[in-house]
Amino acid sequence: MQLNLQELPAEIMQAKQRYGIVGNAPGLIAAISRAIQVAPIDLSVLVTGESGTGKEFFPKIIHGFSPRKHSKYIAVNCGAIPEGTIDSELFGHEKGSFTGAISSRKGYFEEADGGMIFLDEVAELPLTTQARLLRVLETGEFIKVGSSTVQKSNVRIVAATNVDMAKAVAEGRFREDLYYRLSTVSIHIPPLRERGNDIVLLARKFASDFAERYTMPAISFDDSARNMLLRYRWPGNVRQLKNVVEQMGLFESGHTIDAEIVRGFLPVGSYEYSPVASHPDSTRDYASERDALFGMIFRLQHQIETLNSRIEELTADASGRGGSFRPVEDVAVAVDDVPVKSLVKFQPFSSPLPPSSGGSEGGQRQQGASPVTLEDTERDTIRRALERNGGKRKDAARELNISERTLYRKIKEYGIDL
Repeated sequence: MQLNLQELPAEIMQAKQRYGIVGNAPGLIAAISRAIQVAPIDLSVLVTGESGTGKEFFPKIIHGFSPRKHSKYIAVNCGAIPEGTIDSELFGHEKGSFTGAISSRKGYFEEADGGMIFLDEVAELPLTTQARLLRVLETGEFIKVGSSTVQKSNVRIVAATNVDMAKAVAEGRFREDLYYRLSTVSIHIPPLRERGNDIVLLARKFASDFAERYTMPAISFDDSARNMLLRYRWPGNVRQLKNVVEQMGLFESGHTIDAEIVRGFLPVGSYEYSPVASHPDSTRDYASERDALFGMIFRLQHQIETLNSRIEELTADASGRGGSFRPVEDVAVAVDDVPVKSLVKFQPFSSPLPPSSGGSEGGQRQQGASPVTLEDTERDTIRRALERNGGKRKDAARELNISERTLYRKIKEYGIDL
C-alpha cells in the first residue's frame, strides 16, 4: 500500500524535502525512518540495495540528523579508486613513501575527524585495506602509508553496497569480521519495481526537472504509458528511469507519451516486462490473469503456425513416399477450462499414413474438431475486455496494455459489436 502524505511523521517529510526524495512506498518510508532513528547514535551502518536505487541519500540523512551534522562529511567511491592508491586516499601518506609522493598528505580519516565518512561500493575494497579499516572501526587508530606513527580519528562510518555481502564473505572476497562491524545496523533500499506508484511520481518529476533545466515544453504521460512504466522491471532502477524519461523529454518534447513511445525508449528485447507483484493499485482479477496467459499464447502462436505449415508440407510429401510422419489429433491446452487448440498439430511416428486417412484434411485433424485459431482467441479476449469496461475503449486498451489506436483497428478488423 502507498502511505498518505498526511500520515507521515514530520521528520520523514523533512528528510524527503531536504534531500529531494520522491515516493511514498512503505519500503522507502521504512528505510528513511530507520536512517533517522539510528542517526543520533554513533553506530556503523550498512546500506544495501541494487545499483541505482538511491543508496547515496541515506548517509546524508544519517549525517543531517546526527550530532555530527556540523562536522565534515566525506563521500568516497571505493570502486573508483585504484587498488594501489586506496590506502593513501583513506589514511594518507608520508613524503617519499612511494614513487610520486613528493609531500606528505592527509587521508580522508584525518580530514573527517569528528565527522562522517560514507564508503560507497565498500565491497570493492582490497583485503589489505579491509584490515586497516577494521582497525579504525575497532580502535579508532590508523597509520599513514610510509609511517610508523599511530594516529587517532573519531569518525563515524556509513557504508553502502549492491553486492550480496554474505556471498562475498563465503567466497573470501570480504572479511567476515569487517562485515559484522560495518553492519551493526543495516538499511535496505527497495528496488524501483517494488515501489508501485512511486515510478509514476518519479517519472513526472524527472520530466518536469528536465523541461525546466533546458527550458523545453514538458512531456506528459497517458494511462497506457503510466501502465507500462508501472509494469516494466527497471533493472537499472531510478537511474535507468531518469535516463529514459530525459531521452523522451528531449525527443518527444511537449508531447503526450503513450505506451508505444515508452516501448521505443526501452532497451531492445527488454519490453517483455513482468507485472510488479507488489503494485498496490492493482485491480487485476482472475479473468484478467487468464487474458494475460492468452497474451503469452499470442506471442507463441505465429511461430507455431509457421511450424505447423512446414510440418503439413512434410507430411504431404511423406504420404506420397511412404514417409515417417503421421498426423495426430489436436492437442488442447486449457486456461480456466477454456480450451485453446491447434497449438500443436503433429507428432513424428515411424509408420506411414494409414490408407483410410480420408485425404489431407482428414489426416490433418480429428474429424469433427473445431480448432480455436489465434484470431478467435484474440477476438474473444478483446470482447471480454470491452465487456468488463462497459464498452469504454480507453479503459479496455489500458487493461490489454495496447494503445487505443491499436484497439480501434482490432475492433474494425474483427467486426466486434460494442
